[in-house]
Amino acid sequence: RVLFRSSNQENLRNFVTMEDNVMKALRSCPLFAGMSEIEIDLTLGNISYQLVSLPSHEVYALAGMPCKYVDIVVSGKLICRMAALSGKQVEVSRLHSGNMVAPAFIFSKDRSLPVSVETDGKVQLFRMRPEELKRLIDLDETIRMNYIRILSNIDVFLTQKMKVLSLFTVREKVAYLLMERAGEQGSNEVHLERSRQEIADSFGIQKFSLLRVLSDFEKEGAIEIHGRTIKILDRRKMLK
Repeated sequence: RVLFRSSNQENLRNFVTMEDNVMKALRSCPLFAGMSEIEIDLTLGNISYQLVSLPSHEVYALAGMPCKYVDIVVSGKLICRMAALSGKQVEVSRLHSGNMVAPAFIFSKDRSLPVSVETDGKVQLFRMRPEELKRLIDLDETIRMNYIRILSNIDVFLTQKMKVLSLFTVREKVAYLLMERAGEQGSNEVHLERSRQEIADSFGIQKFSLLRVLSDFEKEGAIEIHGRTIKILDRRKMLK
């Protein structure tokens, strides 16, 4: 389902009033960082955009397909996976509300996506054409700097991801995951949203390898496991 909204200011105000979740997603999007609701409202009054609805388990894009739109996730999740010639898949990232889809490919010479993207449950997207984003970048200094920052952060993320996938042992990958989640959640009691299989896929390792490391950590007194909740008892034991 696609709902088209013109750049008419009155239509925009009605849209934001009816769809508070859309404005909430836009405010959490790095592209609009530092902007108030009113500023976003006024800025979007100058462009055309759409609200797109996708069903659960829908293929958003296959690897090699061109990046045609500027999409921001309003609700639901998108899973990005990269596949090897052998058929083995590695989960690269999950996009949540406020995340942009493939921002580094929007204006690239080769817009072919390196990953396949699929919906995880029903998904809503706020969609613009690339020329509309260019308009925003040209007109608004805040959005221009925010977009530059997004591209810079992608480079940092990919560098770290490459380091973890190619240089870390399985034990180091699991320790990295637990400590990263602990930092994000602000607690040594970590809740894992994903299943063990999904976590293994994200690191490109076998599920039994992940389970073996978790079991070793628990035997060594580094962690306590209660389903998807894992309590970190001693970080040093995970890093030895």
